[in-house]
Amino acid sequence: MSDTPDSAVRTYTEQHRTAFLDDLAEWLRIPSVSAQPEHEGDVRRSAEWLSAKLKETGFPVTEVWETAGAPAVFAAWPSDDPAAPTVLVYGHHDVQPAAREDGWSGEPFEPVIRDGRMYGRGAADDKGQVFFHTLGVRAHLAATGRTSPAVHLKLVIEGEEESGSPHFRDLVERHADRLAADAVIVSDTGMWNETTPTVCVGTRGLAECEIELRGPDQDIHSGSFGGAVPNPATEIARLVAALHDADGRVAIPGFYDGVTPLTATERALLAELPFDEADWLRTARSRAASGEAGYSTLERIWARPTAEVNGIGGGYQGEGSKTIIPSSARAKISFRLVAGQDPDHVERAVRDWAEARVPAGIDQRITFLPAIRPCLTPLDHPALQAVARAMGRAFGRKVLFTREGGSGPAADLQDVLGAPVLFLGISVPSDGWHAPDEKVELDLLFKGAETAAHLWSDLAAALR
Repeated sequence: MSDTPDSAVRTYTEQHRTAFLDDLAEWLRIPSVSAQPEHEGDVRRSAEWLSAKLKETGFPVTEVWETAGAPAVFAAWPSDDPAAPTVLVYGHHDVQPAAREDGWSGEPFEPVIRDGRMYGRGAADDKGQVFFHTLGVRAHLAATGRTSPAVHLKLVIEGEEESGSPHFRDLVERHADRLAADAVIVSDTGMWNETTPTVCVGTRGLAECEIELRGPDQDIHSGSFGGAVPNPATEIARLVAALHDADGRVAIPGFYDGVTPLTATERALLAELPFDEADWLRTARSRAASGEAGYSTLERIWARPTAEVNGIGGGYQGEGSKTIIPSSARAKISFRLVAGQDPDHVERAVRDWAEARVPAGIDQRITFLPAIRPCLTPLDHPALQAVARAMGRAFGRKVLFTREGGSGPAADLQDVLGAPVLFLGISVPSDGWHAPDEKVELDLLFKGAETAAHLWSDLAAALR
């Protein structure tokens, strides 16, 4: 009996397993640490290596794109069907710093396979999850008998994600015509755990600021002047204390404007996840859950906006006492944003709120960093359903849905290109992103390749 497409995909990935892992190990040996200037040449070498490997895979167009920082890689493989939709895959080829003395069992850039896992910096974040697409597209062609993908397939693999993607939006804007797509697949994410395949449907945005309050022109004697002039440290404490109300809601007027509320269906789907709050608290190194009243822990970290004090200080911090009224005090605050919130509106709301609370005699200066917009794909979007079906075929089980509490450059792609963003990742919490002994589960890595192999035909039909 001839292979069905599903079995043909699996057969192909198994037959090419050794060569695939050898190539991935070769790439992992390149220490493409974007945050360390001494590895600037390695980041470029990583980009050039990937560009050459994508050409070898079959992509007729592969290019290294320059930025004001580290280079990115672009590749394109047009479908033979001119009416096919276009899909763009995003990932990154730079990695976090790593050194043996950080606690690694071996050299971080000498990958090893042990107990069904590949250990090495970048194995999961993000080289492994980028590289499974090379095997996936070849398996797609082998299983379908096609000579080109069922979609116009593009890749953009940036080189600065681990440094905050400072030049990525500019890159996307400059090359928006080349990157234009009907859907974006982000392969820089993960699953719930090894036995629960999941698809992420959104990430929160981020707005960060520093609020500095200045009072006296210099530190002054608390006996001579205390109780008679405003104290910047006291006022910054009052400001921070006023961030939330008694129910844990952010108390800044207008902060919740536009927030897209969770539907009953979304709340039910989140409740299906095998969440153990006690285990989660152990991971969080915390003894109690807390937050906005009326929401579960998962809802709070995935689907609700937040305000967090990241740091606060002012005045004397040394040993012993120094009885002063400090001349200044400051707080660093980050706001996680959800679908429907506009970072510019949030910034204006924060400025108005702070200005109204600062008393006479205190000058304030608020500095905001560039914001990241939230990203959310509706559960009924045909492209999202295609990703879930493809993953279900590869894993042979029901696929659940998650969100991410963090933020990333996916929103830039959504904003500039105007395309829905879908997340396809196979990493699991135990992979140790950014930590010593980072690894990827090999069985899941190949499930990722199988998912990609199934996805292109499904998306070609879903997006027409």
